[in-house]
Amino acid sequence: MERKLKVLDIVTNGVTIGMKNFLSILGAIVLYVLTIWIPYLNVGTTIAMASLPIELSKGNVMNPTAIFDAKYRKYMGEYFILQGLILMALLPAALFVIIPALVLGLSWSLAIFLLIDKELNPTQALAASNNYTYGNKWRIFFSFLILIVAYLIVASILGLISEFLVVIAVILLLPIMLGVKAYIYKVLVLDEGEIEEEAVPEAPAE
Repeated sequence: MERKLKVLDIVTNGVTIGMKNFLSILGAIVLYVLTIWIPYLNVGTTIAMASLPIELSKGNVMNPTAIFDAKYRKYMGEYFILQGLILMALLPAALFVIIPALVLGLSWSLAIFLLIDKELNPTQALAASNNYTYGNKWRIFFSFLILIVAYLIVASILGLISEFLVVIAVILLLPIMLGVKAYIYKVLVLDEGEIEEEAVPEAPAE
């Protein structure tokens, strides 16, 4: 069953999820910045930061120190392969007046989550992400566009008062963006799985 997102739902739920986990996300960002210089460890924390929406999508309040979990380093090879495949496709696609690259970027926006959460290999994650986002790409695009435009307006107004307030606006925007990704993943992947499980008829009692 194909799930259809609604732009208003994406934005409102993204804001709710992001603000609910604001302190945890901010803590994870601070820890990530402080340890980004540590070789090897920084690979795991980078993968953890990229996959933060997974935990948020399940309604969990994340522990900031979870970004140091060794399980993320297990996906180091698959993560680099996935990013390499995406980059190799987006570069030539961008030559065709940007739009194809934008569409591909939206199509594969769930790939990292599927790689980590569902343990798909890189090519499976890309294909599955494309299937899950089918019919919803422009809704996802306009949701992010609305948030970015709203941020630019608010930041411009706050910038007239103080540059420090602009920094505050950026800090608030990051959790919201992660919350949006979490909601999209929840609706298109996690809730879809629940529907499929409910649709399987129970075996008749003997």
